Amino acid sequence: MSRFPRFFAVSLPALFLVGCSAPPPRANIESGEFVSTDMYSRALPGTNVSACEAARRALLSQGYVMRDMNASQINALKKFQPAADRHVQVEFHVVCEPNADGSNSATVFANAVRDTYTVKKSSNSASIGVGAVGSLSLPFGTTDDSLVKVGSETIQARSFYDRFFEMVEAYTDENPPAAVGRVLDDEHSR
Repeated sequence: MSRFPRFFAVSLPALFLVGCSAPPPRANIESGEFVSTDMYSRALPGTNVSACEAARRALLSQGYVMRDMNASQINALKKFQPAADRHVQVEFHVVCEPNADGSNSATVFANAVRDTYTVKKSSNSASIGVGAVGSLSLPFGTTDDSLVKVGSETIQARSFYDRFFEMVEAYTDENPPAAVGRVLDDEHSR
């Protein structure tokens, strides 16, 4: 065998192993650049406390469970199971800040994070020691299910936040109860 093919026979597997052990590429930080947008915020009439109360009611009306809450911040969670082996959680974060003194308005900042999980099954087994043979592993025949997180991302759909802010506006003190019903009816018809 000549030196040239022998070199490739030895170095090719080594190069393959080095390529497989290289760290994954880093996320492009520029994709999260700061741009001027109102997708995650909206100014509302009233105080920051009344704005957060409207946001709380909007989230409750859509099945979110309040996890953490005070007068100017809300963390709410909603769980979905779109398939037998898939689980999704959406965690909504809302912060309500007053605008300039005397303006009688507040800005509501909101973002939602979607975490995706998959169900991983693992079987139980037992080992018993047998004198000269060693140990034997015997399956029990039962399995345990556990959730394994496979993804997490900030929801970046403008229409998602537009619908949220429309509902928050409908729950503000300045809107009559009939306006809330209209927003909910519109939401169900989509």
